Amino acid sequence: MTSTLSGQSQTSAAREPSSPLSSGKGAGERPPISVDVAYALPQQQDVIRLKLPAGSTVQQAIEASGLMRKHAAIDLTQNKVGIFGKLTKLDTPLRDRDRVEIYRPLLADPKEIRRKRAEEGKTMKKGGGDSGI
Repeated sequence: MTSTLSGQSQTSAAREPSSPLSSGKGAGERPPISVDVAYALPQQQDVIRLKLPAGSTVQQAIEASGLMRKHAAIDLTQNKVGIFGKLTKLDTPLRDRDRVEIYRPLLADPKEIRRKRAEEGKTMKKGGGDSGI
């Protein structure tokens, strides 16, 4: 299913996990969990809904989502990941209704940008131009 919200495309699809994650329902086994895996580009957001076995990890969810095949820029050795906006590790077990997020690298360091703006402000205040006197 594809829908457009505020100019961004959102793709959502229900998929069954690949066979390494699948397991038959046995006695005492916990029910599967439902998780979303999200990856956003400036003009598009892909959100894949999955049903996974209880105890699945962040990495297993990302791999089962197919987003790494769709977006070559995703590299789990480089990209940070999180659950609902909080950074987490790939081996973190998931809970029902978690949203796994794959973050793109920052193009510029926010601290460095603020530092440059502060320096520019100091320069303007020191050499404020002609006073007209």
